[in-house]
Amino acid sequence: MPARDPVISAAEDLELLRDAAREAGAIAMRYFGKNPQVWMKGGTSPVSEADHAADAYLRETLLAARPDYGWLSEETTDDPARLLARRTFVVDPIDGTRGFLEGLRSWCVSVAVVEDGRTLTGVLECPAKDETYWALPGQGAFLNGKSIAVRRLGETVEIGGLKQLIDRMPAEWQSRVHRAAHIPSLAYRLAMVANGTLDATFVKPNAHDWDIAAADLILREAGGAVLDGHGRAPLYAGEVIRHGALVAGSGKLLTVLAGVIAGMEA
Repeated sequence: MPARDPVISAAEDLELLRDAAREAGAIAMRYFGKNPQVWMKGGTSPVSEADHAADAYLRETLLAARPDYGWLSEETTDDPARLLARRTFVVDPIDGTRGFLEGLRSWCVSVAVVEDGRTLTGVLECPAKDETYWALPGQGAFLNGKSIAVRRLGETVEIGGLKQLIDRMPAEWQSRVHRAAHIPSLAYRLAMVANGTLDATFVKPNAHDWDIAAADLILREAGGAVLDGHGRAPLYAGEVIRHGALVAGSGKLLTVLAGVIAGMEA
């Protein structure tokens, strides 16, 4: 049976996501620094009992409130039935699990609502840093209730991502670039661009929708963007949920980084 058209406003969804993400963050914090049980997905990617507990809470809470919405989460087996829904929750219960397990504080609960491939509502709950980011289209991006924006380009630019990609930047930029320390959470790294801590970041291939859907909107409302090498913004919650190489930033620097990716793919 086709899903009925939603009549719920993006603002109502934001309230729901913020409350749910806050509680999911509290659940994850109960395990933080306490050696939770860990398994390996695909032999290389860790997942912990904290991920599973936060995911279970989010799935139960969000779908109970919005049963017509689809569900796409890193820690839930994907059900193609979600493609019939007009709106979809896109969730990473703990983005940056490696860092979480190492005791680093830069991890977050990432939750978004997507419609027609675009994020309508995005929330990043980062409880170990006492930070909550959120955004709605056309209404700006916020950190703990205060408006945030990308920073103006200075003489020195701080960029995240793989050294191999930064090294491919044009020669005239090399003396200006400082490579930022590694941030295991991609969502949090994008938030750092949105709040002006970083100027930009490369995103290596194979990022998933749940890594970036919420942060994409937050960055866009802060004055930046996530783009591929052809200048196209990613689409989310479709049949394909992985992405090729991406860049995140603003202004002229974003164009330069996108050119690096385009050259690499040529």
